[in-house]
Amino acid sequence: MDEQHVLTPRQESVGQLTLNRPRALNALTHAMVSAISDALAAWERDDRVRAVVISGAGERGLCAGGDIRAIYEDARAGGGASAEFWRDEYRLNAYIARYPKPYVAFMDGIVMGGGVGISAHGSVRIVTERSAVAMPETGIGLVPDVGGTYLLSRAPGELGTHLALTGAVVGAADALLCGLADHFVRAERWGALSGALAEGEGEGEEAVQDVVARYAGVAPEGRLAADRVWIDGCYAADTVEEIVDRLYGHGHPAAKEAAETILTRSPTALKATLASLRAARALPTLERVLEREYRASCAALGTADLVEGIRAQVIDKDRAPRWAPRELSGVTDAEVGRFLEVPVGGDLWGDRGAR
Repeated sequence: MDEQHVLTPRQESVGQLTLNRPRALNALTHAMVSAISDALAAWERDDRVRAVVISGAGERGLCAGGDIRAIYEDARAGGGASAEFWRDEYRLNAYIARYPKPYVAFMDGIVMGGGVGISAHGSVRIVTERSAVAMPETGIGLVPDVGGTYLLSRAPGELGTHLALTGAVVGAADALLCGLADHFVRAERWGALSGALAEGEGEGEEAVQDVVARYAGVAPEGRLAADRVWIDGCYAADTVEEIVDRLYGHGHPAAKEAAETILTRSPTALKATLASLRAARALPTLERVLEREYRASCAALGTADLVEGIRAQVIDKDRAPRWAPRELSGVTDAEVGRFLEVPVGGDLWGDRGAR
């Protein structure tokens, strides 16, 4: 077990979770997910712990996502380790969202995929001038998971659809706009803020919010607010094909760039992502959305695109995936339906009911 990859000291009245794989951008392994869950459960019962803070070791970011090299090897071998990892990871995401004590996420640097799952469901979410937040799953043949379709489906207008299909990276202001974060704090002030949280008086989220507010400021201007002039209209279309057509036809250079980016992503994952986002809008709870995401992730294990996408982006790094099918027109409704309805082995919640 990678116990050293999650540090769990208690500083005064705060439980400190530090992801400690800096050379791997703190990518999550199954053992790390288990260690985080165990620490949270222990601190929930510990009256000395007033709040929890999660951050990443090193200078590059909180967490770049799950360990997709391990997923790649498992998918190639036809194993079941990835499904087990996702089951425990999604349970953790739900646990964080309903955690009874303030859960403070320091979303500094790279925060992508699984990194969003362990931060953006928290009650106090802090971004910095270095934050780079994204759900880039369509680029490796996956649908946004870890509650990503829940979060993005609830972003203003069609901003979430844009981020989900393109996998675009956003900074602090845009993360705040999309509801992925709550406060902007300059990175250089984090040490002082962390100390103040540990020494802070009072209990509960309001007391923690008051401490954070003393260190918070205004984020540098983002770009998504201005881009809504083309995003909301183009991404409101019913199909990915029509979205691409609208983007190309709009005339704004950024809209054309978005269309070109979308066409580099897995066609199957794109169509499954749009269907998942639209379905997530109608679901009332994070847990219900996670159930659908679990089905989608397990369905992806049976596609060629997942292995090919990881190969191109992470293993060989040639950035030239050979998707199957290559075109959006080749993706059938039946294939998309597999991502939404395919039964998976075992229930997501099991004896850890989260509803």
